Amino acid sequence: MKINLPFLSRRIAPWTAVAAGVAVAAMVAGSAQAAAGHRPWVKPTVVLVHGAFADSSSWNGVITHLKRDGYPVVAAPNPLRGLHTDAEHLRSVLESVRGPIVLAGHSYGGSVMSEAADGDTDVKALVYIASFAPEQGESTSALAAKFPGGQLGPALDSVPVSIPGAGTGTDLYIRQDQFRRVFAADVPRKVTDLMAVTQRPITSAALDDTATRTAWKSIRSWFMVTTQDLAIPADSMRFMARRAGSHTVEITASHAVTVSQPKPVADLIDTAARATTR
Repeated sequence: MKINLPFLSRRIAPWTAVAAGVAVAAMVAGSAQAAAGHRPWVKPTVVLVHGAFADSSSWNGVITHLKRDGYPVVAAPNPLRGLHTDAEHLRSVLESVRGPIVLAGHSYGGSVMSEAADGDTDVKALVYIASFAPEQGESTSALAAKFPGGQLGPALDSVPVSIPGAGTGTDLYIRQDQFRRVFAADVPRKVTDLMAVTQRPITSAALDDTATRTAWKSIRSWFMVTTQDLAIPADSMRFMARRAGSHTVEITASHAVTVSQPKPVADLIDTAARATTR
């Protein structure tokens, strides 16, 4: 049975014409943008490097914000065995990423990324979060002691360890009863109790290794200074940020700022990405 509904035809046709017109206009606008070189911003991959006494999960809150904002993210494992071998490992991670990269490091992770990213043209920005940015010939441990205020050293326990290919060495841990006070005073105790137990040790050799490369001399950098930090004195961070010509922000936070205040950390990474890859 054929049903004739002329009143529907009369009503649908004008709207069909309008929709078609909108589609054509969008296509024309898109073509004009492409012709003018205005292409949608493809966000860079953010590679995160954790430091000593932590692991990649220390970035979890930051990752949540970055993913929500549409960034591809890789949280690189940091072996914490030696500056140069750690940097070599990070370089292999960077080589696996296609396209532009924004590289962010926390604490000793900054020393590793400064060594690893030098000469890598895909790395567009370095973001130091409560971090180290050594000059050639400087060690992480020397920078930590350069200014007064650090209280991490006396809170460490030394444990002899066998290092494959390198004989024996010393692993450093933060004593569990001191972990929250010197490392994460603004993180809830129930969280720091777990962080203290699951902390990753670093070898004393890694902290004493001297830098041979300095990516911050050729790559734009941002620096977050944590003013309540008992692991790296704020004055030490200010010194490194000034020397590197970094865009600097200061925040009232402990050394574990990636855990206690992940959104400001993610916001600084976003700022660096927008300034260097849009």
